[in-house]
Amino acid sequence: MILKNGNLSRVAELVQFDRPRVMGILNCTPDSFSDGGQFFHTDRALSHLGQMIVEGATYIDIGGESTRPGSDPVSVDAELDRVIPVLDAALKLYPHVVFSVDTTKYEVALEALKLGAHFVNDVSGLRKEPRFIELCVRYGAGIMLMHSIGNPKTMQQNPVYQDVVKEVREYLLDKASICQDAGVPSIIIDPGFGFGKTLEHNITLLRDLKHITKCDFPVLIGISRKSMLGSITGGKPTEERLAATVSAHFYALLQGAKLLRVHDVKEAVDSIAVFEALGFSF
Repeated sequence: MILKNGNLSRVAELVQFDRPRVMGILNCTPDSFSDGGQFFHTDRALSHLGQMIVEGATYIDIGGESTRPGSDPVSVDAELDRVIPVLDAALKLYPHVVFSVDTTKYEVALEALKLGAHFVNDVSGLRKEPRFIELCVRYGAGIMLMHSIGNPKTMQQNPVYQDVVKEVREYLLDKASICQDAGVPSIIIDPGFGFGKTLEHNITLLRDLKHITKCDFPVLIGISRKSMLGSITGGKPTEERLAATVSAHFYALLQGAKLLRVHDVKEAVDSIAVFEALGFSF
């Protein structure tokens, strides 16, 4: 039974993809690959969150556990301590913004949805916690389903596909259809760049992204500053991958991506402005 907390109507009202949208990344962690430790404390996290909203983010994804390749899991209590105070304050400060909690833990998702979070962003694509479906239905929340294999500790150890685009697409559409049939009010899918994929897999996914975006579910792209862009550009470190990120984002928009999950909000918003000025639309 869906709880009468108004979240269902708020999700339907706030989640609109008549044009591309930008999701700002807020890592409340000490060890994320790009900005680990910068926003580990609540006041700094809220300050950065506010800046991303000023720059044009209409979605904010808050996470308390790094999922970079090779990272170790954290306890439920540690993740709750990192995420919940920030989310609680953010929901009160920015009622017009869509907030997701980036977690694979039922307990963290539950507490976030109790507060009023709009989405659970599940990087395991329901592999770790299938109960997210029931939880999202109960609270009238949406779900973001990402394709991945293994876990962050081992996912880059020789991933193998026969046809990476076909396999990723089929997995995501299967899980999204299950969520839809169960009554989840909003479903977004994510091909999962860098999560159990080689450089060749990632390039193929991006090049042929249209085969995934041609479906009934909006597609999120999480490619910001990732190692594949460093490899493509001759080994550039994380802080020097902005130009490659913007280029990849623009191509993804041309292929039909509807939500860009980014570290650099202002640049992503500018990229969308150029995309729209050229007459492209969904």
